[in-house]
Amino acid sequence: MEELATAAGITVRTLRFYRERGLIPPPRREGRIAWYDEQHLARLRTIAALLERGHTLTGIADLTSAFESGRNVREVLALDSPSEEEPVRLTPEELADHFAGEVTPENLAAALDLGYLATDGEEIVHISRRLLDVSAALVREGVPLAEVLKAGARVREHADALAELFTDLLRAHAAEEELWRLRPLAKSVVEAELSMALDRRLRPTPPGEPAS
Repeated sequence: MEELATAAGITVRTLRFYRERGLIPPPRREGRIAWYDEQHLARLRTIAALLERGHTLTGIADLTSAFESGRNVREVLALDSPSEEEPVRLTPEELADHFAGEVTPENLAAALDLGYLATDGEEIVHISRRLLDVSAALVREGVPLAEVLKAGARVREHADALAELFTDLLRAHAAEEELWRLRPLAKSVVEAELSMALDRRLRPTPPGEPAS
């Protein structure tokens, strides 16, 4: 315990307090000896970084609980399946920097439930660099992260319905081995229709006409 506290730059008393609060996992025990490892040190450094960013110990404990109850990376990413999306590995403090002040236990739980985030040891994995960048950009523009996640859940429902429509269509008229080759056609239709739908929604409404 003294060696771990020294490596983390804290006192043994502080380390004991963190253990009592459940902020770090228990050590591995061999008889009367308690062994701490690099994961314990990484957790302590994460706690220090989150405290510097203004999080409280209660908030950090809630975040830790949410992370530990989240699905692991293999469950979320289905690693044996191909994907065009590039996963991103983050430390908890890097995630906090992406969404300054918005990484609350509630938002974290929502992101874990959506499958946007997964845990891999002391690291967090976001399933898509594109989604991470867009979400962070929306938050920087003043959209609350909670609302971004709610919108993401609705988009997921519509995207699943569109994917079902196209896979059923293609399976009815093409061989199974051709589906991945034809996949870009479905994406192009959706992108074009969404572009035109946004045009209709964002087009200025002439005086006297109801807004669309």
